Amino acid sequence: MDKPLVAIVGRPNVGKSTLFNRIVGRRIAIVEDTAGITRDRIYAEAEWNGREFVMIDTGGILLNEVDPLKNEVTIQAQVALDEADVILFMVDATTGVTPGDEDIADQLRTSSKPVLLVANKADNDVREQDAMEFFALGVGDIHPLSALNGRAVADLLDEVVKALPEEGKEPAYPEDAIRIAIIGRPNVGKSSLVNAILGEKRAIVSDIPGTTRDAVDTVLRRGDDEIVLIDTAGIRKSGKIQGSVEYYTVLRAVRAMERADVAMIVIDAFDGLRDGDKRVAGFAHEAGRACVIVVNKWDLCSEEDMREFAEKVHKQIPFLDYAPVVFTSAVEGMGITDAVDTAMDAAANHAMRISTGELNRILQDAVDEHPYSRKGKDFRVRYATMSDVKPPTIVIFVNNPDLAHFSYVRYLENRIRREYSYEGTPLRLIIRRAKKER
Repeated sequence: MDKPLVAIVGRPNVGKSTLFNRIVGRRIAIVEDTAGITRDRIYAEAEWNGREFVMIDTGGILLNEVDPLKNEVTIQAQVALDEADVILFMVDATTGVTPGDEDIADQLRTSSKPVLLVANKADNDVREQDAMEFFALGVGDIHPLSALNGRAVADLLDEVVKALPEEGKEPAYPEDAIRIAIIGRPNVGKSSLVNAILGEKRAIVSDIPGTTRDAVDTVLRRGDDEIVLIDTAGIRKSGKIQGSVEYYTVLRAVRAMERADVAMIVIDAFDGLRDGDKRVAGFAHEAGRACVIVVNKWDLCSEEDMREFAEKVHKQIPFLDYAPVVFTSAVEGMGITDAVDTAMDAAANHAMRISTGELNRILQDAVDEHPYSRKGKDFRVRYATMSDVKPPTIVIFVNNPDLAHFSYVRYLENRIRREYSYEGTPLRLIIRRAKKER
């Protein structure tokens, strides 16, 4: 990223996500009194006194941890340390110095990056005085504050801005970056797919369903294109959502998908298409996203097997018959390039316009070749225009909208797709009464 990075690190449950949310000004990181909620790095832009920077929230660091998942969390936090320009080392003023704090401080003392020691939960003068014991960690001045109520957060941000490197002249990421959301039910290999695309370990990979609880944006350059990959939490059935953590997991996954241009809908080749996959696909379709169905964990290479599997998928989710099906093995690196190429093509189609003259020619030819009447009245198309893209939206003005049976509207859509395939993107046809008609 061309903006400087500020990472918040510390052991679990000291309030890192609360401070992150307060600085960026909106609820992005999950905040709950359960240790280990934030498992991946989360990025968000922030600004203070006219200076822009990017905040990174991380999972709690547990050095020398034997639990594989907790060890993965530590890896993510350490990667954030490598990326960051300024490090906020957060401790808990109510618990005092712990062995976990000492282990992290030992690591940070070897860093050449500016480190600001943040003593959180210091919400009164007494706790501010108690926080002075953290001088024993030997990592610099202490900044006591309360992330929950905002006490002294402004003072900390003043120091953050002073510690940032000089402003560069590189432009920000372009507005037209292609945003691809990796969505699917839990444990179908979404994070593994992200890692395979990036070629580096950016999202946690684990066999535990629901590992990725927050949407994690990662930007990469591919040729002349910039791509934003959004790795999302697995979307569960409503009946299985228990407690606020799962509620925010699903909510964030859906919101992340909605702000994408393309949804990569990942399904497990071994499981086949399940009800949860259909539900995920429905979210993407209703949101009007371009869609690519990614069959992951695919080890069979037969063209016939792939074709049969794709046909079966389209029969089970006919509303996504426009979505191409690609086959990948994230672990083996198979099909990754094809999946990204297909998503980029879908994004281009998602933004493609047809001129008004060309659109009216296609529709008039379609009506001439296949006239339609209902209740003894002829259906006539007066005029059509493409009112929007992302998704492509076509308004068709007709003599009587009540005559527009859904099957005939589908016929008109298919005629448009016959000349402009719009593979990977839905077409929205809106039927309206022409103004001059009575």
